[in-house]
Amino acid sequence: MRPDQSFKGRQFAAEVILWAVRWYLMFPISYRDLELMLQDRGVDVAHTTLFRWTQTYAPEIEKRIRPHLRPSNGSWRVDETYVRVKGRWTYLYRAVDSRGQTIDFLLSARRDARAAKRFFRKALGQPHTVNPRTITVDKNLAYPCAIEQLKEDGELWRSSHLRQCKFLDNIVEQDHRRVKRLIRPGLGFGSYHTARRTLAGYEVMAMVRKGQLRKIDGRDIRAQATFIAELFQVAG
Repeated sequence: MRPDQSFKGRQFAAEVILWAVRWYLMFPISYRDLELMLQDRGVDVAHTTLFRWTQTYAPEIEKRIRPHLRPSNGSWRVDETYVRVKGRWTYLYRAVDSRGQTIDFLLSARRDARAAKRFFRKALGQPHTVNPRTITVDKNLAYPCAIEQLKEDGELWRSSHLRQCKFLDNIVEQDHRRVKRLIRPGLGFGSYHTARRTLAGYEVMAMVRKGQLRKIDGRDIRAQATFIAELFQVAG
């Protein structure tokens, strides 16, 4: 998708849009806070427009960044946390490797073997993941069932070892806090569609800040901004 197609019909420059979306996805701010920040820089844009930008470009940023991530290792930590969507609690499945690098995520209305299996399939299909040697989970009974089915289907190595130990899952449980901190200013999500698209942006920008991009340091904000602009063929 070329820049003139990605940003066609927008009243603001692509650089402004990407700047606003990146900052919303990186820091715990509300759309109204971001509106004031942009006004301080001479850009008059409504918070509703910022919401639409995020819904459009957050999943697009995730899709374009995925192929450029460093490979994760084969020691997975998997857990789920709660996210409020339309006034109801839903489940956000998340996985990191033993270094704390994000593997993948999945929002689900249910917490069962089918949802767990769907999450593992999604994670295994990513370009930066490998078939895990070990998978550490909590005592949720859905995980052994899902793992066994994946092995029977040939999607997971037979030698992959499942460990059910809550203590060893501390890495991913600590990582949940970052997601919750970003969600809090928005007071939850109004729909599953909104939640999935926004969470995709939160997670992929966290990967960038963790240093998961090849050849780009997690603390080099300018290099990150330039890289994302180049993905859209926009001057950084």
